[in-house]
Amino acid sequence: MDTESQAPAKAMANAASDQELRDAQDLAALGHEQTLTRKFSVLSMLSLAFCVLGTWSTFAQGFSSGLQNGGPVSILWGLVLVLGCNLCIAVSLGELCSSMPTALGQAYWVARLLEGHPGARLLSYTCAWINTFGWWTLSASQIAFMTSFLCGMKSLFDTEWADNLTGWMQFLVYLGVTALLTGVNLVACRRDAFLPTFNNFVGVCFVGLFFVFILAMLISVGVREGLEFQPPSFVFGAWINQGGWPDGVTWFIGLLQAAYGLTAFDAAIHLVEEIPEPRKSIPRVLWLSVLLGAISGWIFMVSCLFSVQSLDDVLEPATGLPFMDLVASTVGLEGGAVLLALFIFNGLGQGVSVVTTSSRMTWGFARDNGIPFSNYFAYVDPIWKVPVRALYLQAALIGLVGVLYTFASTVLEAILSVSTIALTISYGLPILALTIAGRDKLPPGGMFKLGPRFGPVANYVSLVYCAVTTVFFFFPGAPDPSAEDMNYAIAVFGVMVVVAAVFWFVRGRVEFLQVDRRGDVDHDAVVMARSVDGASLASAGEHQGRELAGRDVKGTVGGK
Repeated sequence: MDTESQAPAKAMANAASDQELRDAQDLAALGHEQTLTRKFSVLSMLSLAFCVLGTWSTFAQGFSSGLQNGGPVSILWGLVLVLGCNLCIAVSLGELCSSMPTALGQAYWVARLLEGHPGARLLSYTCAWINTFGWWTLSASQIAFMTSFLCGMKSLFDTEWADNLTGWMQFLVYLGVTALLTGVNLVACRRDAFLPTFNNFVGVCFVGLFFVFILAMLISVGVREGLEFQPPSFVFGAWINQGGWPDGVTWFIGLLQAAYGLTAFDAAIHLVEEIPEPRKSIPRVLWLSVLLGAISGWIFMVSCLFSVQSLDDVLEPATGLPFMDLVASTVGLEGGAVLLALFIFNGLGQGVSVVTTSSRMTWGFARDNGIPFSNYFAYVDPIWKVPVRALYLQAALIGLVGVLYTFASTVLEAILSVSTIALTISYGLPILALTIAGRDKLPPGGMFKLGPRFGPVANYVSLVYCAVTTVFFFFPGAPDPSAEDMNYAIAVFGVMVVVAAVFWFVRGRVEFLQVDRRGDVDHDAVVMARSVDGASLASAGEHQGRELAGRDVKGTVGGK
C-alpha cells in the first residue's frame, strides 16, 4: 500500500525533473546556461505582470492627462482601441517568446529572425538598448509617482506646504524609494518561494484596493450631502480639448494615458528563465495581463468619471495630483488619507516588481555583451541568487535621474514619459523582423502559434499601432509651445540612440550576439530530443543537455 501511495508523488517528481531538463535544453540551445532558479508559477507570474502594468493605478496617477486631451471619450473609448491593438502585440510577442524563450527577449528575436541580413546585429543591438532604456525609465517613473504621492499626502493637510516643497526634498524621497525597492529585490531571491509569494500578496492587495476605491467613491457620492454623480452623457460622451490641437491630433495624443497603462507587459518575457515550461506559460501570461489590465482600468475610470465633482478642481488640483484631490473630495479628508496610504503602500510593492523586471533586462543585455563591462554586470551572486551587480547598476542610473528634481523638472518629465515610447518601439521591432523574414523563419518548438491567417493580421495591426502612436507621443501638449511646455521626449530618446551608437562602435559590433549558424542545428536537435517519450527522453535528453551546456558557446547566437 505504501508503494502504491508513493507512486503518484514519484511520477509528479519525475515529470517535474523531465520538464526541468527540457527547459535547460531549450536555454542551452539559445546559448545560455540555467543560472536563475525557475521559482515562478503561472499564477505568480501573472500576478507580477498584472501589477507591473498596474493599469487602474496608472490611470489614477495620470488622470488629468486624459481629461485634457479628449476627456472621457479619449479615456474610455481610446482604451478600447488601445486594448485591441495591444492584444495583437501581446499574442505576436507571445508567439515569438514561445519559439525563443530567452530573457533578452525582443533584441534576441530580431537577431535570430534576421540572421544573415545586413545590419541585423545592429538593429538587434538598437532594440536591446531601447528596451533596456525603456525599463530604466519606467522604473524611474514608478519611483517618481510614489515620490509625488508621498509628498502629496502632506499637501492634503497643509495646502501651503506644496508651495514650499523644494526639488532637493523630492530628490531625497526619490533616493529613499529607489534604495528601498533595490534592497527588497536584493534579499527577495535568497529563498525561491519569497519573490513569487510576495508578488501574489501584492497582486491580491492590488485587486482588493481596486474594489475598495470604487466602492468608497461611489458610495460616498451616493450618500453624502452636497455630492452628486456626473450624468452618463458626460461619462461616456463628453469631449474635452484643452490642448489647442485639432480634434484628430488630440485624439491620438489622448491615447497616451491608455497606452502607458497597458505598457510593460513584456515583464514576463524578461523573467522567462524563471518559470517552468515557458513556451506554454508566457504567451498566456502576456495576453491575460493585457486583457485584465484593460478591463480593470475601464471600470475604474468609469467610477472616477461618475464621481468627479468639479472638473476645474481635477484639472488644477491643489495637491498637484488630480486623483488625490478626487478621493479627498468624495470620501473625505481622513478616509481619503487612509485609502491613499494603502494606495502608496501597494504602489511600492508594484515598484518592486517593476525593478525586478528591469534588473533582469539589464542582466540579460549584459550577459549578451551589450553594455560596457558586460562580464562584470552579468554576474549572478550564488548566495543571493540574483544579478546583484546589474541591480546596483540600474539603481545608480535611476538615482541619477532623480538629480533632475533639483534643477530641470521639464527634462525629468521627458525622461519619465519616454518609457512608453521606448517600450512600444521595442515591441514593434521584432514583429517587423518577423514580417521581413517570413513566418517560416520561426524556430521550431513553439507551443503557441497564431497560424498563417491570424498571425499576419495581428502582426500588421501591431506595426501600424506602434508606428502611429510613436509619432504622436512625441508631440507637445499644444501647438507653438514655449520652452517650458515643449515635449523633450524626442531629445531624450535621441541622446539614448547616440549613446547606443557610440557603444556599438566601441564594443558592441565586436562582441554583441556573435551569430553562428550552429545555433539553428542545436535548437532543432533539442526540439527533436523533446519529442522522445519516457526513458528515451531522459537518456538522450540528458546527453544532449550536457553536450550543449558544456560546449563553449562563445560565438553562438546569444553566446557570451
